[in-house]
Amino acid sequence: MKKELISTLSRKYLMALTGLFLCFFLVIHLLGNFQLFLPPDQARESFNGYSKLLSGNIFIKAISYILYASIIIHSLDALLITLFNRKKAGKYEYDKRGAASKWYSRNMGILGTIILVFLIFHFKDFWYQYKFGALPVDAAGNKDLYEIVIRAYADLWYVLFYVLAMFALGYHLLHGFYSAARTVGLYHPKYVNLVRVFGTWYSYIITFGFAAIPLYIYFTHY
Repeated sequence: MKKELISTLSRKYLMALTGLFLCFFLVIHLLGNFQLFLPPDQARESFNGYSKLLSGNIFIKAISYILYASIIIHSLDALLITLFNRKKAGKYEYDKRGAASKWYSRNMGILGTIILVFLIFHFKDFWYQYKFGALPVDAAGNKDLYEIVIRAYADLWYVLFYVLAMFALGYHLLHGFYSAARTVGLYHPKYVNLVRVFGTWYSYIITFGFAAIPLYIYFTHY
């Protein structure tokens, strides 16, 4: 029993660390994507130049491998923890404490699955295309990832799927950010409310920031 508890705590700690790293990455990714709000010609030049800079930088490449590993570890860890919790819940069916928690806290597995499915599409349509696809080039000779992004958001179903995934991400973050901070002990009891407020606003900004991008492109370009 003690060994099982230690194993569970280790998995939660690993999930917290990978989750916080992914939270940091989301901020950087959002800031880069904000270039899509620029006027079209300026956005194309800026976004494609930014993409080339990221793909050609050794430090960024190293970070990208950490990112891929974090996504995989976070997903697998979440699956193991979910299976463990369900097994535990089956032993203690009389425990109704979960009913008092937020619905998104009780459905992190479902939210995480939606996000994972979205990531598969997202990597296929953008990362894979940039790395291995036959992309057009812009006036500066850079791979025209901007054109690929604009074309992708011409389809309303894709835009709606993107927005749905971002709201799933937002609810995932509402629980995950505070839970991760608590797991790794990043707050003092005096600052619990501050951490909670920061986490809430962070979740809102990430959610609406990313969701606004495909909506903006769809309604201004088509």
